[in-house]
This record gives sequence, C-alpha cells and structure tokens, in this order.
Amino acid sequence: MDLRHARTFVTVAELGSVSKAALRLHIAQPALSRQIGNLEQELGFKLFDRVGRRLVLTGEGEQLLGDCRSLLNCAIQAGLAGQAGA
Repeated sequence: MDLRHARTFVTVAELGSVSKAALRLHIAQPALSRQIGNLEQELGFKLFDRVGRRLVLTGEGEQLLGDCRSLLNCAIQAGLAGQAGA
C-alpha cells in the first residue's frame, strides 16, 4: 500500500461513497472503484460492505482506517519537517 491508496481509502471511508470520494479526489469513479478492489485483493480482505447506496467499513476496514490516518499524519509531519529544514 502506498500513500495514494491510503488517501483514497480514507476518503472513501469518510464519505461513505465511491462517487463522492471520486469527486473530491478528482478521479474517475470506475478508476477509484478499481483502486479499492485492488487494495482489497492486495490485503486479502474486504474493506467495505454495501448497505443500500452507502459503503460501511468492515471490522478489518475500521482497523485499517486508523492505521491509514496515522500513516497520512506521519507523512504530513515529515513533509512539514522537510520544508522547515530547507
């Protein structure tokens, strides 16, 4: 998993919709759906269950969401530290 996939996953999880996340991330909806499917395949478990028109995190997805948020926060902090040192 790279930072782009982590950001994509967090956005879909927070918005509960691939189409809304695609708009926010300026990515085509089918491409975003493929990214989530590829991530699920890479990890070996489902991240979301579909409930009506919304996506709801699975238990594994909930755990991964916390990890991804931490990862993205670390990346932001590293970027800020790099800018301050430049």
